[in-house]
Amino acid sequence: MTFCESDNLRWTQDWDLHSHTVNSDGMYDEKTVAEMMKSAGVKYWSLTDHDTTAGWIKAAKHCSRVGINFIPGIEITCKPDIAPQEDYKQKMGLQNAKTSWHLLAYFPIECLADGTIAEIENWLAPFKENRVERMKSMLERLNEFGHHISLEEVRSYATDTIGRPHLAKAMVAAGIVETSDEAFETWIGDGKPAHVENDQPTISDAVSMVKHYGGITSLAHPKNYAVPTEILLKSLKKSGVDAVEAFHSSHSDVYRHELLTAARLQGLSVTTGSDFHGTDHNSRSGKSLVPLSDLHPFFQAFTPIS
Repeated sequence: MTFCESDNLRWTQDWDLHSHTVNSDGMYDEKTVAEMMKSAGVKYWSLTDHDTTAGWIKAAKHCSRVGINFIPGIEITCKPDIAPQEDYKQKMGLQNAKTSWHLLAYFPIECLADGTIAEIENWLAPFKENRVERMKSMLERLNEFGHHISLEEVRSYATDTIGRPHLAKAMVAAGIVETSDEAFETWIGDGKPAHVENDQPTISDAVSMVKHYGGITSLAHPKNYAVPTEILLKSLKKSGVDAVEAFHSSHSDVYRHELLTAARLQGLSVTTGSDFHGTDHNSRSGKSLVPLSDLHPFFQAFTPIS
């Protein structure tokens, strides 16, 4: 186990519990990401594509091949429980706060073999369909501004779940913008001219589904929601969320410590994740520190790898 000693805690980099593949908005397929996680020294990897289980089977196969543990995961897009606070948004240096909360869901490895995948996909299906209808509405808004892109063009960039990153790529290909970042900043980001809200489950609804299948949940990248830490974590506790992603790649050390301390006070666990999407997102796989004792007991069920 890779760890360092600090304040009588054992810190480990063996876990990366937040990452993406081409099944949502990542650059690489399951094989490539599994190999990158192995190269980064990760021993326990969760694939958490947005609102889909599509990559689970292939990811598990490639994890077995390279010799790391696979943890089935999803990043579920949910309605916010609390509105962002303007003063806290400024304190955190955020231009915009996320209009949806992202809930990381982790499931027992047995879910790969007992028919659970189909049941989870059935639960996700209405929200995936909502994504398609939302995309159509966004394309209509772009059309009103003289920018014509078809749904088929956007779909060509999506393997499973369709979303704004795929529209951004289509906009670059159509010459509307030069980069995907420009597409978000000018047209399709939250509050921009072509943005349309998406119908989503509540945090409580998502938590109930995950617990039904023996899983646990953690709120992803809490910084993005512009809600003060104490208020946010009390809300998570009330909704039945098990943990908070204190150790996200975008968080400062000061904010990580603040979240870790508050999570302990609320009786919540913490998770860690690179939120790896690909090398063009200024992110890297692995290298995610977390105090081992603050990980949820759920993760201890996965077979240790020496």
